[in-house]
Amino acid sequence: MSQTSIERLREYLAQLPPQSQALLMREFERALERGQDTAVATLVLEQLRKIVRKSEAEEAPAPRTDDLSRLLFQALEPFLVEAGAPIRVGQIRRSSLQPIWQWLGRDGAPDKLNEFEVALARMPADSAGQVEALAQKLQAVAADAIFTLTGPGGGDKSRALARVGPPNVIEDLYSAGAVLGVREAIATLNEKLPRFLRAFGEPQIASVTSALNIPALQTPQMLPFALSIVVQRMTAPWQIIRLAIKIAASDDEIRVAATPYGVAVTIALHDLSCVAAILRADIKRGHFETVADNLKALHDGVRGLRTELDLRNDSAWGKQLTSIRADISNALQSEIDSVPGRVRRILRQRPEKDIPPGARVDSTEVEETAALIDFVATCRNYASELAINEVTLRTYSDLQQYVERSTEQLVQSLRAADHKVRTYRQQQVQAAIRFCQVLFGDDYASLMSRAAENAATGERSKSSRAS
Repeated sequence: MSQTSIERLREYLAQLPPQSQALLMREFERALERGQDTAVATLVLEQLRKIVRKSEAEEAPAPRTDDLSRLLFQALEPFLVEAGAPIRVGQIRRSSLQPIWQWLGRDGAPDKLNEFEVALARMPADSAGQVEALAQKLQAVAADAIFTLTGPGGGDKSRALARVGPPNVIEDLYSAGAVLGVREAIATLNEKLPRFLRAFGEPQIASVTSALNIPALQTPQMLPFALSIVVQRMTAPWQIIRLAIKIAASDDEIRVAATPYGVAVTIALHDLSCVAAILRADIKRGHFETVADNLKALHDGVRGLRTELDLRNDSAWGKQLTSIRADISNALQSEIDSVPGRVRRILRQRPEKDIPPGARVDSTEVEETAALIDFVATCRNYASELAINEVTLRTYSDLQQYVERSTEQLVQSLRAADHKVRTYRQQQVQAAIRFCQVLFGDDYASLMSRAAENAATGERSKSSRAS
């Protein structure tokens, strides 16, 4: 990549919010661990780390912030979910933070918040330690205010809760108060856990179990949040179910569900469902860049749950897994079925009289169709577990036969093509060669490209002699 391109990449990455930069770093680090796109991942990671190190160096002398709410909610950051995304246990809607902050400033702890704002304004520029201490006091005050409102006693609190916001905000208020109340225990867990869990076998399970052995995190409300932190460190998040199986000392779903750690299965199923939703959305928009990664994650997750857990078809977990497989299968099958028609529309050898003057093959459509053919090829690797085995194998075989036959016919047509349609025929041949590259590899595509050149050259020579 040229220096100019690298500078543009760095400028783009520098404009991203810190959370997006951290997410990108985590995803590219996982790609490196899987051995995928190593060149791109290494380049982007290098630029991201430079930006982060520079940002940290610039902010070190002056880590203060005028946004008191950001100081308060930084403890919730690992559990926040963006607007529109489905939520599960162990997560909090980001959209709920503003109503909660407004309630704290209006009813929850207005005097304390005013004191903290004044204290923050008076702090010197090089006061990182003081800002951190202030954040801890602020979080403690907010946790107490939330517990006072949501805790037992005090008569009917429905009207006071209604002033916070709608039911989903109130639900998040309970969770936010619980997390802020055990912020020190969460910090301890973060220190104990390894940064990455590339594998999750017996040694890792023992290590994570030990790290989770903090009483404040073992309550029914807090355990999902603790497990969410573990999931974020895992290369294969579905493997969190192994923790529940280990605790239950059984793979029987009834025994697993009977333990507090049964919530790990709920988390794994929800996260698989979210990946399936992302896959469906990407397919609908024609974005196939991350389809292979998402297909692999879904394939491994579905297979893992089916083989490592004894799930009953009529149980809640069994029905949810069946529903996920059905959704994936329907989305993939619908798209796979559409590919042969798109290929035929581009490569169909129409009679010359039916080709209008100036006809062209849309290069954008050719590339989109090539991406779809590659998509079908990718689906073959995961077809059996995702219930698309028959349609994928049949479609791929049909594509190979049709493209091979059509490419040979189109190359031959160049020898006798009228000059009025020659450009269109040549564009069809180039499209066919592009499809051959995806289906049969570069060597075969190069062979057909040379055959096309020879056919075109031979026809030009013949025309020259005739004139």
